[in-house]
Amino acid sequence: MKIRFTLNGEAREMETDERRRVIDLLREDLTMTGTKEGCGTGECGACTILVNSESRLACLMVAPQLDGAEVMTIEGLARNGELHPLQKAFIEYGAIQCGFCTPGMVMASLDLLTRNPSPTEAEIREGISGNLCRCTGYQKIVEAVSAAASARKLGGRP
Repeated sequence: MKIRFTLNGEAREMETDERRRVIDLLREDLTMTGTKEGCGTGECGACTILVNSESRLACLMVAPQLDGAEVMTIEGLARNGELHPLQKAFIEYGAIQCGFCTPGMVMASLDLLTRNPSPTEAEIREGISGNLCRCTGYQKIVEAVSAAASARKLGGRP
């Protein structure tokens, strides 16, 4: 089947199997390997992407669900070679750790900050609760999201 969607601001049209998972379409067909597959069952959040500005799990979606949608992956955040403020905050606060969960964490955090520009620590923890980090914990991630939220108050982009 043919699907049309926008990926990171670029119009796409492609033939795909209607049973093809979005994670496979992104990583294998479109070489967008920033989106990670962890569990493959929707438990870990490593494959979080934004579809029509809402976080979704790419491992649980099939290609037809993208038809007509706007999709953003971690590759779509940096602009003109400059990292998104959330990406910068993750680096600055040491929230990357091994890095495997980072793309999903950043996308879930972006969804949170879009809906709630000034989250409390508890709201940040709840916002990223569907994303598992198997390294050392979430404190640095929470601090990074909080710093990015504060930077937005000073005029940074969402």
